[in-house]
Amino acid sequence: MFYRDAGELKTSYPADAALFPRALDRWIAIGTVALAATALPLTAGTYWLGSILLPFLILSLAAIGLNITTGYAGQLSLGTAGFMAVGAYATVNLVARVPMLPFPIAFLLAGVTAGLVGMIFGLLSLRIRGLYVAVATLAAQFFIEWTCTHIPWLSLNAASGIVSTPILEFAGIQLRNVESRYLVALATVVALALAAKNLIRSSVGRAWMAVRDHEPAAALTGVDTAYAKLSAFAVGAAYCGISGALWSFLYLGNIEAEAFSLHRSFQILFMIIIGGLGSILGSFLGAAFIVLLPVAITNGAALLGGTIRPDMTANLELMTFGALIIAFLILEPRGLARLAVRAKERLRRWPLPY
Repeated sequence: MFYRDAGELKTSYPADAALFPRALDRWIAIGTVALAATALPLTAGTYWLGSILLPFLILSLAAIGLNITTGYAGQLSLGTAGFMAVGAYATVNLVARVPMLPFPIAFLLAGVTAGLVGMIFGLLSLRIRGLYVAVATLAAQFFIEWTCTHIPWLSLNAASGIVSTPILEFAGIQLRNVESRYLVALATVVALALAAKNLIRSSVGRAWMAVRDHEPAAALTGVDTAYAKLSAFAVGAAYCGISGALWSFLYLGNIEAEAFSLHRSFQILFMIIIGGLGSILGSFLGAAFIVLLPVAITNGAALLGGTIRPDMTANLELMTFGALIIAFLILEPRGLARLAVRAKERLRRWPLPY
């Protein structure tokens, strides 16, 4: 009864094309962000902030980057973790070698660096399509991993290859506690998610979707397919690079190539498949599902009066991921985001059955 279009009058084109056309949607989004920025740091414990919410936010940003490249532009990428590694290693070198550089600028430059690397590997998509693009990005994953482990300069000549990240400082405030690190991650993810949403609604985003739906038809209608593909790889890799910097500096506290292995690339790919391809909301839903699944398995076993070994938990995760991916591809290819849209449409028609 309360979720209706009645009274939502639009008197201009900008109002009709707003990011949240319905006032209720807009206030729900504002309220959610406000709640996450004020109430959660005060009420959630260290475990929830540092082990659940922080990785959820960072992985959501990486999923948005992959969704731009794969979900919106249709270029299947398996090198997400490699681009995250580029962002992480670029940030630690910028922070260590240019100490006066503020960390937000270092994160931004790391994203630009990852975007350039992504665009270089995206050049291959101009000559090949489909699964061949996936193989090319898989090669990028292995190449970046090898580079990070065999060039000591990138790891600040650390003998072990593992670099401890320095404590970030901005405007005289050091990010020592988990609350401050969570707020930095939240602000970064919200800002970049809004930027991605607006970019997708622009002419660039429409070109991405045109190439995804039918590349020859897009070319015949005047879309610069080469620019669309390269920009999708660049923007998607830039988002992954910033998420890699956040992952190392705010979550892990160190940088090592093992943290950005092929397993991480597949994990983020699972997020957008389960959450929903071509959906910013799906990136958040998929990340929430992936992060909360191990917690649900462990707590479910505890409620049943038993315990599960860590290796068994990992195997159950993989089995569940595989079963859910098959189920979603068969029953609902658009993932959890499509189920959320259906729920909203039913809420608009409630109490009518159709």
